[in-house]
Amino acid sequence: MAKRLNCLMLFALALAVLTAGGMGFIAGGGRIVADSRVYEPAIGAVDDPEKVVYDVHKAINASTARRRLGFLSSCGTGNPIDDCWRCNHNWQENRKRLAECGIGFGSKAVGGHDGALYVVTDPGDDPVNPPQGTLRHAVIQVEPLWIVFQRDMVISLKQELIMNSFKTIDGRGANVHIANGACITIQFITNVIIHGLHIHDCKPTGNAMVRSSPSHVGWRTMADGDAVSIFGSSHIWVDHCSLSNCADGLVDAIMGSTAITISNNYFTHHNEVMLLGHSDSYEKDKAMQVTIAFNHFGEGLIQRMPRCRNGYFHVVNNDYTHWEMYAIGGSADPTINSQGNRYLAPTNPFAKEVTKRVNTDQSLWKSWIKSSVRPTSSSSNRECERY
Repeated sequence: MAKRLNCLMLFALALAVLTAGGMGFIAGGGRIVADSRVYEPAIGAVDDPEKVVYDVHKAINASTARRRLGFLSSCGTGNPIDDCWRCNHNWQENRKRLAECGIGFGSKAVGGHDGALYVVTDPGDDPVNPPQGTLRHAVIQVEPLWIVFQRDMVISLKQELIMNSFKTIDGRGANVHIANGACITIQFITNVIIHGLHIHDCKPTGNAMVRSSPSHVGWRTMADGDAVSIFGSSHIWVDHCSLSNCADGLVDAIMGSTAITISNNYFTHHNEVMLLGHSDSYEKDKAMQVTIAFNHFGEGLIQRMPRCRNGYFHVVNNDYTHWEMYAIGGSADPTINSQGNRYLAPTNPFAKEVTKRVNTDQSLWKSWIKSSVRPTSSSSNRECERY
């Protein structure tokens, strides 16, 4: 487990040359200033979450207006994230533009924007001594890195991939699967962007030594088998990934994590899709703030899209099709602001719940507040319920 950093560290990056035998390379330069805030995720929470909601609507409205121009613009989808970088046909020449395109609570996640480009050339994995050119070697480095892939690859991790702060994993331009092994752990860190990966068939691993930085190898107990596990971390953005069929959750954020955006992802074939909040009694999760936007919750999903505790959750412009139990669940008095979503319920008459009050007696939830107001933007309905 990562420990609190008490000193200021400054790292200068040097150019490295691509060599044979599956080695990776670093291009460019950058630096990082690491401090104790990395391990205090609540510092990423905002005082006025409704201001962030307003900014999301403003971005959607602006993107929709450009789309309506039609003949005046060659680009415009109504999705402000995609319009921000895809409208440049040469986006690959400025990959880091992506870091400026986030919306919602995780919009300040910069990932590896201020660092070098690291090219993954080797799909192999060594949890203790990862070779240069592997994904694990990239994500454990201390300095900021923007990580890309030389070619299509399937990466089967032997143990959980423990990331370090200020990293972007950018799968654009390659068909990259993290599958049939351990998956991604974001623990006690900050500023991570994960974009364009296929993450599926993740399995529990652990009771093994795993490297978490160039200078630290530690014993890891069993991991649950989440696709993306966010633990005590802040400024996290998961975008344009496909996630399915893992042993536990697809995206789980717990233990005070906050400043998170989960957007444009495709979720399929899974039971407990997304857990946001450790437990009803864990009060640090009251600072949790998450935006869930433009996702497709597709076939074969059962429940938890998401399941929320304690914090503030903006669920906006998502597409829900044919869940098997319920779509959105809550307990421990979260605020769930649901706006502009499409809910297509299953044909099963006993599974048509859009929202579920999880493990809560009617004597408690009958006094909860639910309100709907006329929409003021293109994102249609607005519902805000305290569970």
